Amino acid sequence: MKLLLLGPNGQVGWELQRALAPVAHVLAADRKSVSLPGDLEFPDALSATLRSLQPDVIVNAAAYTAVDAAETDIARARLINAAAPGILAAHAAASASLLIHYSTDYVFDGSGTQAWREGDHTGPLNVYGASKLEGEHLIRSSGCRHLIFRTSWVYANRGENFLRTMLRLATERERLSVVDDQHGAPTSAELIADVTAHVLRVVTQDPRLEGTYHLVAAGVTNWHHYARHAIDEARRCGHPVRVADEAIVPCSSADFPTAARRPRNSRLATDKLRDVFGLTLPSWQQGVTRTVRELCSK
Repeated sequence: MKLLLLGPNGQVGWELQRALAPVAHVLAADRKSVSLPGDLEFPDALSATLRSLQPDVIVNAAAYTAVDAAETDIARARLINAAAPGILAAHAAASASLLIHYSTDYVFDGSGTQAWREGDHTGPLNVYGASKLEGEHLIRSSGCRHLIFRTSWVYANRGENFLRTMLRLATERERLSVVDDQHGAPTSAELIADVTAHVLRVVTQDPRLEGTYHLVAAGVTNWHHYARHAIDEARRCGHPVRVADEAIVPCSSADFPTAARRPRNSRLATDKLRDVFGLTLPSWQQGVTRTVRELCSK
C-alpha cells in the first residue's frame, strides 16, 4: 500500500512517519521538497505530485494553524485549510484512494458544557475554524473515501505548542497567569498518529467504517490546570522551575484578549471512535506526563 504523507515535519506528521511505517510504504512530501512537492499553497505542484505517485492513501497532516494571524490572512488560511484539501479530495474521488485529514474542535461555537459529537451543529467563531470546516465540507461533498479526525489542544515534544511554552516560561518567570475558562483535552501527536495507524488498518479491511471521528485524550481540563500539571511534573523531574506552584494563577479569557475568539467548550465526545474501533484512549494526564519527562531528559 502506497501512502503519501503531507506535512511530515509538523507535530502530527512527524509522529505519523513512525506510526504508519509498519502499515504502508510512506512517501513524505515536504513543503521544501524539490523532488516531491507537497506545499498546499501551490495547487498545481500538489496536483502533479498526486498524478505522479497515484497513492492508495493520502494523509494530510499539513494545515494553517496560526489562529490569530488567520483573522487577517484569510485567503492564505482558506487556500491551505480548504482549497488544498478539496484538491486532495477530488483526486481521491477520481482514483478511489483514501484521504485521511485532520480537523479541529474550532468547527464548533464552544457553547455549553457537553462534549461535542460528530453530528452536532457547527458554528466556528473565527477564520481558522471556518477554514477548517470548509475543508471538511469539500472533502465530504467530493464523494471520496475519507477519514476526518477532529482533535484538540495538540502538543508534542517538538514544535511550538502550549506545553513547551509553559515549561519554558516556568524557568524564566516567578509568576504565570493562565486562562481557566476554556475546557478541553490536551492530546499528544503521538496518540493521534497511533490511533490513525490502527484505524487505517481496520478500514482497509472494512471501508464501511470510514467517516468523521473525534480523536482526543480521555478526560477534560482547562489551560490553568494543564499548565500546573505539566510544571509540577517538570519540577519532580528536576527541571529548573522558577515559578512556585501558588504563583501559577488562574485568569479569564477576557484578561488575554486575542484577535481570534476561542471556544470556551472544546470538549469532544469520543464514544464513536472507541466503540467502532475497540479503543481505550489514555487520560490527558498520562500523555502530558510522558512528554514532560521526555523533554526534561533532553
